[in-house]
Amino acid sequence: MPEGHTLHRLARRHQRYFGGQPVAVSSPQGRFTAASIVDGQILRRAEAHGKHLFHRYGPNATVHVHLGLYGTFVEHPVPLGPPVGEVRMRMVGATLGTDLRGPAACELLTDAEVAALRSRLGPDPLRRDADPDRAWARISTSRAPLAGLLLDQAVVAGVGNVYRAEILFRHGIPPLLPGRSLNRPLWTELWSDLVTLMRQGVRRGRIDTVRDEHLPEAMGRDPRRDRHGGEVYVYRRAGQPCLVCGTEIATRLLAARKLYWCPTCQA
Repeated sequence: MPEGHTLHRLARRHQRYFGGQPVAVSSPQGRFTAASIVDGQILRRAEAHGKHLFHRYGPNATVHVHLGLYGTFVEHPVPLGPPVGEVRMRMVGATLGTDLRGPAACELLTDAEVAALRSRLGPDPLRRDADPDRAWARISTSRAPLAGLLLDQAVVAGVGNVYRAEILFRHGIPPLLPGRSLNRPLWTELWSDLVTLMRQGVRRGRIDTVRDEHLPEAMGRDPRRDRHGGEVYVYRRAGQPCLVCGTEIATRLLAARKLYWCPTCQA
């Protein structure tokens, strides 16, 4: 599932190519029946909160998209040809069109429904209105493992499996540490680092978490080859040596998601 930086990149791109102009909106597949309501309206704002994308067309007219595991936007230059495959929503602007396929959600929401949805989400490190104290209030009173809390979108919005594993490694935190055992200064450092890494992810379009001294050119090692891209410390590196201490990277399931960590650096 795409992590938060991907949705913020999409929001910025949609704002650039569709914002401030009338947008032709349709549902070739027919499942997004509310497409006709916003068809031809001006897209006022595209924004993201965590893994949720919002296209605001006006009062009580916001298209909400959650990509889920399989959703994707595919762009085409104007003029567009006939849709290929099951296209849930097609948007066409002056110079660009995009087809949405396979999302977990594509729906039209009222302002009250948008507010209710966002109220269920935790603070998003990529939003300027984020309040890390809200996340701390949940974490500091929970017996649940910190690794699980970071994936809970009601605690922190936008963090996925990659950022979760990498942020814990970068701060030497055992993934199964109960949330309430984390001290406040360390949470402040962790949040600040999340903001930095995720903003970098928005700029680069990939997740890089390795410090300069551990990059391939600094260590004389081969670059990482993985469909997810980016240089990371532990994510999907089970059985490989830790880039810092050489210990074999461990893995296990936690709440049906694979967890990766270094048993030495995160002892």
